[in-house]
Amino acid sequence: MFSLEINCWGSWSPSHTVMNPSILLKANLPGIEIFIRGKVRDVYALGERLLIVATDRISAFDYVLGSGIPGKGRVLTQLSRYWFETLASLVPHHLVSTQIDDFPESLRAFRDQLDGRSMLVRRTEMIPVECVARGYLSGSGWKEYQTTGKVCGIALPAGLKESSRLPEPIFTPAIKAKSGHDENIDFERFARVVGDGKRASQLRDITLRLYQTAARAAESRGIIIADTKFEFGLLDQKLVLIDECLTPDSSRFWPLEGYRAGGPQPSFDKQYVRDYLESIRWNKQPPAPALPSDVVQATSEKYFQAYRLLTGKDLV
Repeated sequence: MFSLEINCWGSWSPSHTVMNPSILLKANLPGIEIFIRGKVRDVYALGERLLIVATDRISAFDYVLGSGIPGKGRVLTQLSRYWFETLASLVPHHLVSTQIDDFPESLRAFRDQLDGRSMLVRRTEMIPVECVARGYLSGSGWKEYQTTGKVCGIALPAGLKESSRLPEPIFTPAIKAKSGHDENIDFERFARVVGDGKRASQLRDITLRLYQTAARAAESRGIIIADTKFEFGLLDQKLVLIDECLTPDSSRFWPLEGYRAGGPQPSFDKQYVRDYLESIRWNKQPPAPALPSDVVQATSEKYFQAYRLLTGKDLV
């Protein structure tokens, strides 16, 4: 039986109660051209710009679940905004504004859906690779290391444990395989996908700089960024940071307090949901199950706590 405790990390107890229990599972903007619906985001075309709406959908094991997480889309949007602005001196980003009053007039009528959870961004030519930086050994990296002693072709010291801190952060790019799962690739294949060795090196270097800068800032606030993925596009042939940035959906956030290598760590992300789904022995085939209310609430609290710790502010 899956045992759920919101106060599962020792002394922490939630100081944020979700004030608005409404959940947005799908944006509905009549008259606005839909560009793509992803697992979490609904993206609309606005000429040279895009509108990215972060819904409260949550996915696990490559399926969107039957329950939404209150406030999740707002956390993803506002935390991305925070990091885009914080890291802007390292690389340009695609964000124009998260303020509806800055949006085209045609979007103002949808304030109730867009407020706090949408980004107006510049449209770029997307580079079809996920740029992943790892500072700790976890997830698919840990599985690969156990088999080969390497991660994405990078040899690592012998004797590392699950969740061990690496001697230095490593760049481990990934692409979407046909099954929909991320497939880790080595740098040589990454360069072939990018099509330009110089550009590939530039992407690796900026990914590691972004990660190291963010990791230092987060650790000063009590959070370990074990790994994260960035996505980039080209605008006038210049690299631009796009999509989301350093959110609980794109990163592994662990509490610094109590960290100890040798096994999985508690996290500020949907690992909690994955653990629940494993506990009910879901076969990872459709239809995806709904989540119990206590799992929904606890997951929401984790997202809000991550925002509060990283930014030093409550999301209101």
